[in-house]
Amino acid sequence: MMNRITDAVKHLIIINVIIFIVTYVLKMSFSDSLALYFPKNPNFGFWQYLTHMFVHGSPMHIIFNMYALWAFGTPLEQMWGRNKFLFFYFSAGLGAGAIYTLVNYFQFNGVYEQLIDLGVSTSEIQNILDTGSYNNPLITLSREEMIGFYSTYHTPAVGASGAVYGVLVAFGMAFPNSKLALIFFPVPIAAKYFIPLIILGDLFFGVTKYSVGNIAHFAHIGGALIGFIIAWYWKKNQFNRWN
Repeated sequence: MMNRITDAVKHLIIINVIIFIVTYVLKMSFSDSLALYFPKNPNFGFWQYLTHMFVHGSPMHIIFNMYALWAFGTPLEQMWGRNKFLFFYFSAGLGAGAIYTLVNYFQFNGVYEQLIDLGVSTSEIQNILDTGSYNNPLITLSREEMIGFYSTYHTPAVGASGAVYGVLVAFGMAFPNSKLALIFFPVPIAAKYFIPLIILGDLFFGVTKYSVGNIAHFAHIGGALIGFIIAWYWKKNQFNRWN
């Protein structure tokens, strides 16, 4: 949808681009304090639930997110108004971070408890997390499980994708028959079919081992879920425009 960019969307894109230039292009060292780390990692800070939404790991990462924010966020801001759109955007992003952390916690804690049950001491577990190596014959978990355990502890989440997925869902609910044609799927398809399809794809990749690259699928799902709840509630109650 070729819409004139709205104020909130414009300023969100500007902030994202500035932070990308500072952290990725200029390699400023404070990017680690902005990314969302696992709560048990010493780099974790509660502010990261907000700041991770403005950090991106590559040019393609920020291009896709900012394009989607412009294309799908602009008509929503035109419909809702600036304040309501900003409330929605940040709610979806914060919810995405919280759900991503919750899923990681259950996965991490599951392996941690298995290691304890196998007789591995807490100090040795911490050493595994610190160094990524171990030679204890008591550890019978698969290499994939141990790599996942280590990666959950160390790998931070970055990007506006969670908030953007909330925007996608709200767009699909507000404009279900809008035809979308993206680069990787050039055949036009209605939003009411396309958006559930990509969310199901994230769910599939999130629960299987077929994911390509380091993608926070459950952050996408979390943002989509929070976005759906808020958009459904507003639609049901016919909330007025917030100026």
